[in-house]
Amino acid sequence: MEYKKRIVDDLLDLKLESFGAVLIMGPKGCGKTTSAKQKAHSYVEFQDEDQRENLLAVAAAAPSRLLIGEKPRLFDEWQDAPKLWGAIRKSVDDSGENGLYILTGSTSKNVATPHTGTLRISQLAMYPMSLYESGESNGTVSLTELFAHPDTFDGCQADLSLDGLIFAICRGGWPQALRNETTRSQLEVARELYSQIYLRDISSVDGIRRNENLAESILQSYSRNLCTLASSKTILGDVNSNFHVSQPTFDDYIQALKKLYVIEDIDAWCPAIRSRTAIRSSKKRNLIDPSLAVAAMGLSPDYFNLDFKTLGFLFESLCIRDLKVYSSLLDGRIGYYHDRYDLEADCVLHLRDGRYALIEFKLGSEDIEEGAQHLNEIENLIKNHQDAKRGVSIRLPDLKLVITGTQYGYKRDDGVFVVPIGCLKN
Repeated sequence: MEYKKRIVDDLLDLKLESFGAVLIMGPKGCGKTTSAKQKAHSYVEFQDEDQRENLLAVAAAAPSRLLIGEKPRLFDEWQDAPKLWGAIRKSVDDSGENGLYILTGSTSKNVATPHTGTLRISQLAMYPMSLYESGESNGTVSLTELFAHPDTFDGCQADLSLDGLIFAICRGGWPQALRNETTRSQLEVARELYSQIYLRDISSVDGIRRNENLAESILQSYSRNLCTLASSKTILGDVNSNFHVSQPTFDDYIQALKKLYVIEDIDAWCPAIRSRTAIRSSKKRNLIDPSLAVAAMGLSPDYFNLDFKTLGFLFESLCIRDLKVYSSLLDGRIGYYHDRYDLEADCVLHLRDGRYALIEFKLGSEDIEEGAQHLNEIENLIKNHQDAKRGVSIRLPDLKLVITGTQYGYKRDDGVFVVPIGCLKN
């Protein structure tokens, strides 16, 4: 089957050009191995059961022998053979060359290595496919260009219908789902990935046996609180309605899910424009892909004909996923703003050069005005802080953006850009 180009491909090229080796990290099923094979000239797959025992024996006894092969050489699920890390580091030091090795891993479990790999082995995060990569966004609005040349934006129109958006949320950005031909087989991929997380992966991540029912209950509670500021205590209390779980046990399960790249919470942005006690600093709860939350809650696309509130949280999660992908070449960092006066921005996207965008996610057109008002109020708050604190300034937002599930995009008179998620790309 023809390879669907990924945005991370360009970033992988840059990493290979800059460092001796690259470690691609991300959840199972997001396409790490497939993308890595597009760049690799030879590879070793530790998941190949026909060769696994032999490969692991060589890796344990003489790992440098596995490095023999055309470069770049790929090692898939390298953490099964931890001695490779030291061998690769030494090979990079000895050769002084870049672009020699690619490693992939579906967990961030702690692997004992003799060296951190700093400046030898660079790390690269990979996510499930964005709507642009899956072909559902027409890509008429470039996030990079919007930052660089906002005055050139003259509107846009998405091809993605609401039904199509709902299906994309439920299906997720899993490459296997895109390869399947029927809608029911496409939806089945996220359900399978979800079930494997609590049935097997949460115990195999570090060899500690965990209760699969408890793991599922935690995932279900997390999904019900998706894109909210629910505290750890709230989620634990929800789980304890069926289980009697201590805080340390609960924390252990959460950490295991983070190591699997399943949970990826959003940090707060806390600029000095309010007192410390005014700005919420807790994490916003999120999963790596909204389809896992849909699977955890046992929902289908038809359900959302009657529940737009839940759909709104899932839409926000999808937008965050796509923004992480689109801003990756600019080293984008995602946060949120919310204070005790209920002034909020669903997302604050910072780029490595200091530019940033205040962003609200609104599924329908009726909520665009409210979202724009929030963004303008935060901008005014920053302006007032600059006036009151001469010499201690906070940069004004470079973009104010409302991302929607609607069809048409435009620029408002107050400078807020309204852009459908079905138009956005990197």
